Amino acid sequence: MKHPCHKEEIPSLNRIEGQVRGIANMINEDKYCIDILNQIKAVRSAITRVEGKILKKHMKECVKDALNDEKSFDDKVDEILKTLKR
Repeated sequence: MKHPCHKEEIPSLNRIEGQVRGIANMINEDKYCIDILNQIKAVRSAITRVEGKILKKHMKECVKDALNDEKSFDDKVDEILKTLKR
């Protein structure tokens, strides 16, 4: 099975990476706790958006392909549930 491409998420991940570096700088510069926490929340939100897009593509492509075989579909559902429980 061919895996879907997620390269369109790279710009978002690069932005997130920059945000995390910004948080480290804020900590090094002894910035106000609430300002740091607000930036951490922003990073979490951005990661959640990327996660949602990748999950949606997985559902539309990988799980859809598994619909032809009941065992394969059940395996995909179990795989998703296990991942989401982490």
